[in-house]
Amino acid sequence: MTATTRPARLGTRRSNMATSQSQMVADTITERTGQAIELELITSFGDVTRAHLTQLGGTGVFVNALRDALLEDRIDFAVHSLKDLPTTPADGLVLAAVTERDDPRDALCARDGLKFADLPAGSKVGTGSPRRVAQLSILRPDLVYVPIRGNAETRLGKVASGELDAVVLAYAGLGRVGRLDDVTDVFEPEQMLPAPGQGALAVECRTERRDGDLAYLASVDHPGTRAAVTAERTVLAELEAGCAAPVGAYAEYDGEAGTLRLRAVVAATDGSESVRRERTVALASAGDLDTAAALGRDLAQQMIAEGADRIVAEAFEERDTP
Repeated sequence: MTATTRPARLGTRRSNMATSQSQMVADTITERTGQAIELELITSFGDVTRAHLTQLGGTGVFVNALRDALLEDRIDFAVHSLKDLPTTPADGLVLAAVTERDDPRDALCARDGLKFADLPAGSKVGTGSPRRVAQLSILRPDLVYVPIRGNAETRLGKVASGELDAVVLAYAGLGRVGRLDDVTDVFEPEQMLPAPGQGALAVECRTERRDGDLAYLASVDHPGTRAAVTAERTVLAELEAGCAAPVGAYAEYDGEAGTLRLRAVVAATDGSESVRRERTVALASAGDLDTAAALGRDLAQQMIAEGADRIVAEAFEERDTP
């Protein structure tokens, strides 16, 4: 690939986490292709509103400003946390690359180094995610789950100040902002399935430029991760749910066996009921996205037959009730 003469404009949100992960992508592209890249900081609606994400619906809150900048040619490409990216493609834009996934698990950051099992009954645990609340409520219905928002530093500060006993955040995100020392426990997928796409980054650009002067974006695409997140995001799309829905999904590609294992869960936000299923299929290659998508559709339809769509609908009704 031949680098262009001028630095490429990479659009990113202004938060510490967003700029850190965008810089990671920029550095990798430069290392692999020689393309110089400059970060363009953009403020999204999700960064300035004080409303909780469940009230906003979640989907698109952090990405629409970046997408507008792409369509207006103010930036060349954008980097998003894949779990924040709506499953419905935006007209004129394409997912040019999906980076190799970091650790997809959720992490507990608690006072006094406490593990999740050791938190006293009635402890206040902060999270802005209905998916986390639903699965945590299954594990520990005796805890109090408090809706919070803000960047990782703000949330961790609520534990340090004593306002909360613990918060739950994405392990990968904590690593990107250098806060892994705050982690006191980690949730394995058997305990809590992550959000679809959690731990991976999405690189988005205008459709007509992906295979042209932005061909260097392919240097950070990871086929195994793309297959996995394709299956996960298809589950979300089939359930007609967004990133604010109580849906967890996690797929793992086994390169040696050539298989893709997908696990998914839909749970009531109070933990009173859930539908959890898994399925494994063989892929022709890591790039066999059609089979990956079919896996997601088939598993979602099985879950819908068992009431998963009703649980999602009830969660949205609960969210929208004053």
